Amino acid sequence: MSEKLLITGKQTIKGRVKVNGAKNAAVAILPAALLTEGQGVISNLPRITDIHMLVEILSALGADISFNKEGSLVVNSAGVNRFDPPPQLVNRLRASYYLMGSLLGRFKQVEIPMPGGCDLGPRPIDQHIKGFSALGAQVEMERGMVILKAKKLTGAHIYLDVISVGATINIMLAAVLAEGKTVIENVAREPEIVDVANFLNAMGAHVVGAGTDVIKIQGVKELGGVEHNVIPDRIEAGTFMIAAAATGGEAVIEEVIPKHLDSIIAKLREVGKELEVGPDWIKVMANNPFYPLDLKTFPYPGFPTDLQPPVMVLLTMAPGLSFITENVFERRFRHVDELCKMGAKIKLEGRTAIIEGGHELTGASVQAGDLRGGAAFIIAGLISEGETYLDGLEHIDRGYERIEERFSGLGVKLQRITSEKP
Repeated sequence: MSEKLLITGKQTIKGRVKVNGAKNAAVAILPAALLTEGQGVISNLPRITDIHMLVEILSALGADISFNKEGSLVVNSAGVNRFDPPPQLVNRLRASYYLMGSLLGRFKQVEIPMPGGCDLGPRPIDQHIKGFSALGAQVEMERGMVILKAKKLTGAHIYLDVISVGATINIMLAAVLAEGKTVIENVAREPEIVDVANFLNAMGAHVVGAGTDVIKIQGVKELGGVEHNVIPDRIEAGTFMIAAAATGGEAVIEEVIPKHLDSIIAKLREVGKELEVGPDWIKVMANNPFYPLDLKTFPYPGFPTDLQPPVMVLLTMAPGLSFITENVFERRFRHVDELCKMGAKIKLEGRTAIIEGGHELTGASVQAGDLRGGAAFIIAGLISEGETYLDGLEHIDRGYERIEERFSGLGVKLQRITSEKP
């Protein structure tokens, strides 16, 4: 038995939706809670499978985890006495690599399998390992395991050869309890990194420079309890914005930080959509003509790679030729073949997709191969003629909470059905 989404075509989004907490911040903040024996109270966590898996992993390590009456997650790590998270859980979750930094920081050793997650092409952890080594850890790789050990961690000057969100956060986690000062250069600048730094500082760490290309960390002896509210998910917000624009609807996306969405706002205006921006909301009014785009993905503050698949669907509606160049992940065009099954005219030339827009899509049976590709197919189903059956919902559930209910609140119908065919 498997689950599918049944998406009826030619639906128009209209209404309001509140954005949940940021997945890409939350999956780092939970491992960071292992750095203290004090209590962490984390609110605005998205209820997604990636978070459920992390809760399982932390519990298996000995953490006491519960939800309080306000719905916040309460993490007490005083009882954590293991540094070898269960392989069967780690293998399913890319963000499990943050356990390297947090367990190394707390116990000065960790034994962990290589992480799982969406297959988006090579995503090596060499920059993570480079940072851990600079801090004094010995690194061994054997039987698919990463084994890190250190007598002590000492602050160091680290230059990242490539900009990496994961490596930036992981080195931060390991460095906050190291002796002395750590300087990390050429770091990623994503808002989620700032959120993790704020979480660490609320526990008593000394992290400055998050959000710039240089982060400085003065190590401390111990960290204390913390209460923290996770920032809004800019990728979820962007998904709803693009969906409203594609369906010709009108939606207010609430509880967002508009500054985090500057690149998406700019591109939706460039494609011909009208937007109003408030202090914590964005209104998309999409009954304007479509214009083609030349779009390139880049690390923040550039256009996010996570919204490349949804915006590709949007551009199938823009008459003329649009170009999307993917500069972040090598295999982030895996959704193209399935979109072509729905009638999209897309040609790939290396890292560039050429979209011949203005052709109507038709409902089909399609397979989500990764999280953001899955979101793109929901939008494609909504604008298509006929019905679309979307398989691979386990990918979507990793990053979007109760996706069919959220869209139903915007006046469109998505139905989760059970199929006997796998």
